[in-house]
Amino acid sequence: MDGEDPRERPDFISSIINGLERYNPEAVGTLEDYLRQQCEERFVDCNANRTLLKLYQLNPDRIKDEVITNVLVKTLTCFPSPQFALAMHLIPPSILAPANARAELPEAISKLRELDGQLQGAQYARFWATLDSDDLYADLTADVSGFEETVRVRIATLVGHAYREVELPLLEAWLGLEGQAAAKFIAETAGWKVDDDGLVKVPRNPENEARKAEVREDVNVDMFSRVIRRAWEEQTA
Repeated sequence: MDGEDPRERPDFISSIINGLERYNPEAVGTLEDYLRQQCEERFVDCNANRTLLKLYQLNPDRIKDEVITNVLVKTLTCFPSPQFALAMHLIPPSILAPANARAELPEAISKLRELDGQLQGAQYARFWATLDSDDLYADLTADVSGFEETVRVRIATLVGHAYREVELPLLEAWLGLEGQAAAKFIAETAGWKVDDDGLVKVPRNPENEARKAEVREDVNVDMFSRVIRRAWEEQTA
């Protein structure tokens, strides 16, 4: 799930992204409405959102701070991926300067950058602690429906790719849940079971199944002949 080309993207958005409309300032409103749809319907189109940020670059008078932060929050749900960094590269540096009139935007982006670093580094328990540490995080993610649930599902997906079993307290910390809330997510959303020893059992899948490594070396006659020729030349030199 990298959010690059989602199946939910309508044809008229594809026309903007892939045609000359991507340079038309009038497309800003359409792409902002599409971002709002993404936030409400829990999918992400990073390609379309980068087009919107590019239009902001070209038309700074149209920039809306809340749109920028919503784009970045949506990219957070695509971890691990470069989507957050790609979006950041399209934000004009001038509006991030502390002395800029948009005094709140640099702080907001700094906090989102911290969350991205923790998700990219698989520091999931730290991510949830950071998210709960400041009310500003709740404000920044308020427009993105199901943000926390989406992140938890992504974490569970990645855990399922890497593990066959996980200690329950550790998984609870990674999910930012405990008690009945954690038990419900593990059983109903992830579809996993907890045994009597407190181990969460992850079903076998193509990603977490142990595979026998096969090392294959292709050696042909020409390679042998070169080795023999070199050895002979060294002896006769």
